[in-house]
Amino acid sequence: MLNENDKIIAHVSSAIAVYSIRSSNGMLTNDISMIDFILKTTPKNLEAKVSIDLIDDVFSYISGTHFDT
Repeated sequence: MLNENDKIIAHVSSAIAVYSIRSSNGMLTNDISMIDFILKTTPKNLEAKVSIDLIDDVFSYISGTHFDT
């Protein structure tokens, strides 16, 4: 079972991936930033625990991880 922190990190990571895909496919308007996208898609029960620092940490980790696809 995932604890609350695991769920938050999973959501932020997923939202970053979705934002990146939609952005590269031209499916997002130019007026929404990645931060705004993440915050708008965060479930209500997790909103209080999501912070800019957490988003930055997750983004830095993902950016530093190289996938051979």
